Amino acid sequence: MNSLDALRRLAAAQARDRVLAAGVAASLAWLALAGLFALIGSDSSSDGALGWAVWLVGLLLPLALIWLAVWSARALLALRAEAAELRETLARMQGQEGAPPTAAIPAAPRAEPARTVTARRAAVPAPPPRAASDNRQATLELDSPPAAELTGPELFYALNFPDGPEDREAIRCLRLALSDPGMARLIRAAQDVVTLLAGHGVYMDELAIPQTDPLLWRRFAEGTRGEAVAGLAVIADDAALHTAGAMLREDEVFRDVAHHFLRHFDRLLNRKAQDSDPQLLAALAETRSGRAFTLLAQVTGMLGRDGAEDPEADTEPRPEA
Repeated sequence: MNSLDALRRLAAAQARDRVLAAGVAASLAWLALAGLFALIGSDSSSDGALGWAVWLVGLLLPLALIWLAVWSARALLALRAEAAELRETLARMQGQEGAPPTAAIPAAPRAEPARTVTARRAAVPAPPPRAASDNRQATLELDSPPAAELTGPELFYALNFPDGPEDREAIRCLRLALSDPGMARLIRAAQDVVTLLAGHGVYMDELAIPQTDPLLWRRFAEGTRGEAVAGLAVIADDAALHTAGAMLREDEVFRDVAHHFLRHFDRLLNRKAQDSDPQLLAALAETRSGRAFTLLAQVTGMLGRDGAEDPEADTEPRPEA
């Protein structure tokens, strides 16, 4: 796939070069034609300043039109190349729906500044000491051992997605998360939501998320909805809110994916609220997945604002099977 992408980029670059060469050729042809006219009509041309001004405008205006057409054609080719890459990304994402958990590593559409990510990861509280296992359970033997519970930092890395192939720690944590079926469903749903929003110009890294009270996130995770947790509705980007609301109303596929994601992220918060520091819940809301959740929860009215539709039937925490 990498070689195919390289060939496509090379073809697009060659097409833009051909447009540029055509513009240069058209400009040279016009200058030669104008010079020929100037030689033929030099005896009858006006010697006044007005005559020179008319002649100069007549010379430069076609050149301006030629290069305006060249610029428009090159911009159109670039847009078509970007659209083709986006369609390829979406097709690859849809084709990986049934792949095993470790088959693909989702990446964020845009990389976040390293300082911001480092600060947020540092804010994730260390996991509490785990209690010793019950001796009665030590004798149980299962065919396949359950996936290990992720620590707070590991969960943060996984939900924030790797910044690229060099982000080895995030990739390791993401693989750990994908080894758990429940977390794998959440990760894939978050990837779908973030990718579809990015396809409409809404990027999680560009959403300004002011710091919120961690206790509000604990209340929300325990089931509180409406005005009691309205302090969590902190996204003020009207364009992002409008776009997300329009997608929820008009795009059935996105609506199903969004409600699926909201349910799974809500269940995660509900589980973590039982035995975690509220600061961890607030830190998880700062991840790319958490930002998508806050955006959709605010649009749907879960945070006490008038939303696009009533989400209560689809987003209440449900016991895991």
